[in-house]
Amino acid sequence: MLKDLPLLVALGLFSAGAVAVWMAGGRLARDISDLAGRLGMSQGFAGMVILGGITSLPEIATAGSAALTGSPHLAITNLLGTGSVNILLLVVADLMIAGTALAALVRSSSVLLQGLLGMVLMTAAAVLVLIGDVEMASTGVGWGTTGLFVACAGAILLASRYEKHPGWTATGKQGQSERTAGPDESHASTLMLTLRVAGAGAVILVAGFVLSQTADGIAADTGIGTGLVGITLLALATSLPELSSIRTALAIKRYDLAVGDVLGTNLFNIAVLFVVDVAYRDGPAMAEPETFSGVAALLAVIMIGLYLAGQMARRAQTFLRLGLSSWAILGSYAGGLTLLWYIRP
Repeated sequence: MLKDLPLLVALGLFSAGAVAVWMAGGRLARDISDLAGRLGMSQGFAGMVILGGITSLPEIATAGSAALTGSPHLAITNLLGTGSVNILLLVVADLMIAGTALAALVRSSSVLLQGLLGMVLMTAAAVLVLIGDVEMASTGVGWGTTGLFVACAGAILLASRYEKHPGWTATGKQGQSERTAGPDESHASTLMLTLRVAGAGAVILVAGFVLSQTADGIAADTGIGTGLVGITLLALATSLPELSSIRTALAIKRYDLAVGDVLGTNLFNIAVLFVVDVAYRDGPAMAEPETFSGVAALLAVIMIGLYLAGQMARRAQTFLRLGLSSWAILGSYAGGLTLLWYIRP
């Protein structure tokens, strides 16, 4: 197993995986943006479904392997802890944009709906992990994770229908319309774009798995607690695809694509809790109540809410290159990590 490698070897593989994920994620955002334009799909929805789904592949590989090897709690902590780390990536994105807050540049109401649905589902996941799951008819799978999986599928379906008939559209001069944010710059065919997206997804899946496994080994060798591994080092490792794709999306002014990627990844991560439950065969993976993971999920809910508040307020002003919602997110993350440090298993 990669997690059993010597520390120096694990560090080398971690670095190589990070480079591979960074390069694949950067190309991926541009290709998906062009593909969405050709398919008549909004940038925000493409970010949620296609980009968010592909950049969730490392979490799927990590969670599945952890459950299969008898460590479902690490998988659950990683999935729920990544939710707050992903929102933190929007703060990094805010830092990359000079002079204007990112929340003022996102114009699609469907992105706002995605965030609200994510808050509802993340809250449900927090309640489930705090009270414990119940087995469904001797299947070894819990009612709660099954319900979350169905609810996530319903959320994606609802978002797809909403984008065809949005209730409102942002006005003002900040940013560009999500459907006119620059031309399709690719000369490749639609088939070639699809193949390139699939190839980048395969690289992210393999390299992301290497990242997560070596991060686990590095954390073990350095003596970091398992719970904090899931919400910091492991979550950061599996969030590298999102960071790379966000950077490219911002460079080509696809702001809705960048935010949709983050919010979509969070939705997919909640659905992956069902994958963990299926892979772990000693009963429901979330049968035992766990405070640490529940608090981690609630931290993500708070951070999503703060970002959505910033998007609704649409204040372009920044302080030290960050919008006010980004500063609020940073403060809540710091406070959440402090609390998690004291309640860590």
